[in-house]
Amino acid sequence: MQAKAIWLTAAMLASRIAVAEPDPVGNPPQQDGRPPAVAPLFEQPGVLTPRGKIVLEPSMQFGYSSSNRVVLVGYTIIPALLIGLVDVREVKRNTTTAALTARYGLSNRAELEFRVPYVYRSDSTVSRELFTGTGVDRVFETSGRGVGDAELALRYQLNEGGADKPYYVAGLRFKSRTGTDPFSVVTDCTKRCVGPDATGTGLPLELPTGSGFYALQPSLTWLYASDPAILFGTVSYLHNFKRDNVNRQVLGGELEPLGAIAPGGVIGFNFGVGLALNDRALISFGYDHSSIARTKQNGVPVAGSVRTQLGTLLTGFSYRISDKRTLNIAVGAGLTRDTPDVQLSFRLPVTF
Repeated sequence: MQAKAIWLTAAMLASRIAVAEPDPVGNPPQQDGRPPAVAPLFEQPGVLTPRGKIVLEPSMQFGYSSSNRVVLVGYTIIPALLIGLVDVREVKRNTTTAALTARYGLSNRAELEFRVPYVYRSDSTVSRELFTGTGVDRVFETSGRGVGDAELALRYQLNEGGADKPYYVAGLRFKSRTGTDPFSVVTDCTKRCVGPDATGTGLPLELPTGSGFYALQPSLTWLYASDPAILFGTVSYLHNFKRDNVNRQVLGGELEPLGAIAPGGVIGFNFGVGLALNDRALISFGYDHSSIARTKQNGVPVAGSVRTQLGTLLTGFSYRISDKRTLNIAVGAGLTRDTPDVQLSFRLPVTF
């Protein structure tokens, strides 16, 4: 997933803060049947859009990750002596995503959402080949920008909920392939990137802005009010649809046939707690986890592909500027090696 691979690239939970005026003594408080609000952390919303209302939400998200890799190409005479090449590589990755999300309340218990992202990515790869008579670092830089994968989502509140009763919200999200295909960008290989006659670094000369696969993600979100806290969580499964007859572009305009590619499914869950600081501000703490299965090529797991675990610790803050505008800020810290080191997002939903 961008594709987080992650996708699991990619927007966080949207909500708004609703503060009711005190009712006269003797009158029971009005109930609208919608779940309580929490400071946004995850992709699924905590409060559905009221019937007939439209919410436009501009957002900006930044992510940074770095990794080190040591590749040994050769053979050993004894465990301490290597005959061949040692390649030390460091990769630094920056990803900025600006998005516009529109939500429409079909009823007080159902909403429709459409999201269009614009992605800018830049990678810097620093490598040094040891035991080759040179100590000079080589830097390979590449970037990519453009429209990302548009998404369409439908959510429905399953029950009435209320005091001492949890709220359940079912969701279904469809991800398109409107972003730049990772197989359509030119790769730094003369003929092939894999196999005995592979030549080049195997790195793309331009970074894609999409995952290259259609995906469908059902989810179930629950919220439970336990004064003064709001408990919430989500379970989901992302299914990436297989592509047949996939070709990768290499130098000289040639194509390297890859056959059928089937990305692994993604099992995800998250949970957290929200606390009201006053009548305008809320803060939330949560944890998000994704387990990505192995990618298969022509029905066989790709060499070097393993199940990947992504864990992120998140903190969110929400401030109600007015009855129609709310500022949401979220900070995430990666807890596993494959997770981005830091994620920072800003969102400003406006209700019409």
